[in-house]
Amino acid sequence: MPIRQFQAQRMRAPRDFQPIDSTPICVEIGAGKGKHALLFSANHPEFQLIAVERTREKFVAMQKQHQLEGQNNLTPIHADALPWVVHALHPAQVQQFFILYPNPEPHNPAQRWLNMPFFEFLLSRLQSGGQITLASNIPEYIEEAQQQLIDVWKLPFVKERIAETSARTHFEIKYLERGELCQQLIITKPVDYTTRFDDFQPLQGKQPTEVSAE
Repeated sequence: MPIRQFQAQRMRAPRDFQPIDSTPICVEIGAGKGKHALLFSANHPEFQLIAVERTREKFVAMQKQHQLEGQNNLTPIHADALPWVVHALHPAQVQQFFILYPNPEPHNPAQRWLNMPFFEFLLSRLQSGGQITLASNIPEYIEEAQQQLIDVWKLPFVKERIAETSARTHFEIKYLERGELCQQLIITKPVDYTTRFDDFQPLQGKQPTEVSAE
């Protein structure tokens, strides 16, 4: 399906927004209660992970557990991912994005990650050779994303079946216990890959540009 251009200049900064200046970083979008974020940061102290969650209840649960465990390489963020990414991240700053079991948007396919114009902006924040891990328990979601990678985004990827013993998120545990097929796409950004946002710097709290109606 055709993808229109993302209007980054229209994005308002999240409340209590703080820009991220460290490089490089990893980012988890939709981190939930933080099970994967806490495991990843504990097992990979060499990486700095930013875990973004929009739902306050889930964010608070992640924050409390982080305070108990104390990983200094994990930063939980309570924000909507789209404006946060636009305002907080610099071009080619991210080593890896994790998008694990996102809402499949059954009634609004245009809001699925690889169908959104925003996905191009997300790619601009990813380093050359960086990766995006997209996981789902819905075969049709993975199949559609795979086709978008081929037809629209022209990106190399590997499709993997997630092991039955995997336990990265609460959703993953539940789905695998029910015997559902969980899969992931490991998407890689080639060295020569370009987007229209490669030179777009963070807005960092500036008011969005007003665009007059035609």
